[in-house]
Amino acid sequence: MTDHAQDAIMADAVLSEHEDPSLLAGMLNNRAIFWGGGLLILFALIAAIGPFLTLDPTELNPIKRLKSPSAEAWFGSDFLGRDIFSRVIYGARVSLVVGIAVALISVGIGLILGLVAGYVRVLDAVIMRTMDGLMSIPAILLAIALISLSGATLGTVILAIVIPEVPRVVRLVRAVVLTVREEPYVEAAIAAGTRLPLILKRHILPNTIAPLIVQATYVCASAMLTESILGFLGAGIPPEIPSWGNIMSEGRTYFQISPWIIFFPGIGLALTVLAVNIVGDGLRDTLDPRIARKI
Repeated sequence: MTDHAQDAIMADAVLSEHEDPSLLAGMLNNRAIFWGGGLLILFALIAAIGPFLTLDPTELNPIKRLKSPSAEAWFGSDFLGRDIFSRVIYGARVSLVVGIAVALISVGIGLILGLVAGYVRVLDAVIMRTMDGLMSIPAILLAIALISLSGATLGTVILAIVIPEVPRVVRLVRAVVLTVREEPYVEAAIAAGTRLPLILKRHILPNTIAPLIVQATYVCASAMLTESILGFLGAGIPPEIPSWGNIMSEGRTYFQISPWIIFFPGIGLALTVLAVNIVGDGLRDTLDPRIARKI
């Protein structure tokens, strides 16, 4: 699905002026949200308490170099004798932190710029041409360039991923605002002389919440994949901090003799991204009025 098509679908998922009491029940009864959310909660718990129950992920043990999975080392060990299970658990923390942080920051910045672009016509062209310019640069190349200029740290990686994600959120919010501003209740508020900040707060902003929640899940999944790609290319999180990307990068040399070095972090990444996308699909089905009526 293209970005334009996704924006169009998200723009149609506009909340009504009145709160739907069945909305929460619909979300709780949605199987995609239940199973995807449950899997995410499980991963979050493992990431939170796992490092306190496992070995030091940076501890070197040459005697156990490239050991296959066993009762002693569930996921085996890497070429330096480090425990892969401990490194995968620690890498989950990095991925979840990056995904959640990028989603929150991107949605926050994109919401502000999208509201301004959609409602203030004078600034619309300036903001959207800037966003189009950012979207014309491949996200991975832009992230690598930013990290190369400022150094590879967790904060830098998050910032480098946020910048390419913001334009997508801005376009989505702008599309919703352009739709809502033509509604009769907004026109009535304008005719009554209601100030612009109050119109945005009472009438425009509430209608962006549903599509933004859905978009945030896609941004989170995309951010985790991007962070892993950067780590695999050696341009992401520093090697001394285990992440799924740099674990797989270190293991590719030994893939033929020790495939578990890549297999286990790859499975962790795939399942986490799958869970986030399933939650996003469930939220879309629940919050999109057209789809919700068919379910």
